[in-house]
Amino acid sequence: MQNLDIISINIWQIVISLANLVILFLILKKFLFEPVKKVKAQRENEIEARYRKADKAQQEADELKAGWEDKIATADQKADEIINEAVERANSRNEVMLYESREKADQIIRKAKADIERDRREARETIKKEIVDVSQAISEQIIGREINMDDHRDLIDTAIDRMGDTE
Repeated sequence: MQNLDIISINIWQIVISLANLVILFLILKKFLFEPVKKVKAQRENEIEARYRKADKAQQEADELKAGWEDKIATADQKADEIINEAVERANSRNEVMLYESREKADQIIRKAKADIERDRREARETIKKEIVDVSQAISEQIIGREINMDDHRDLIDTAIDRMGDTE
């Protein structure tokens, strides 16, 4: 019978073992499971807060990126406008300078034409005088007397005017 004592089941030992197991479970639950559960929940909250913070930072970075891209596009557009304005100003200055140059050239040409016309008149008058003087001297020698200067001049002016009209 000795073998049976080894294999035999003692209910009180099982109940005490079960009671020990339940008590141990309750103690562990009270002192270990609840604090571990709290630490786990706290860590989950921290991780979620970090994710929210990272998402918020990513969103802010995307907004900043979009803002900078807008600013760059605006800066490029402003640079193009400034370049276009500078080109327009240069073109208008060029037109003004061309206009002024043409005006100066026209003024120089008008002055040159006026000078040429004045010199031509002076040359005609000088030639008329010389012709009058020469013809008076020749006439005096041919006729042998002195001709009235005013009459002679009128005759010569008329002749020269007739010659000028034929040219």
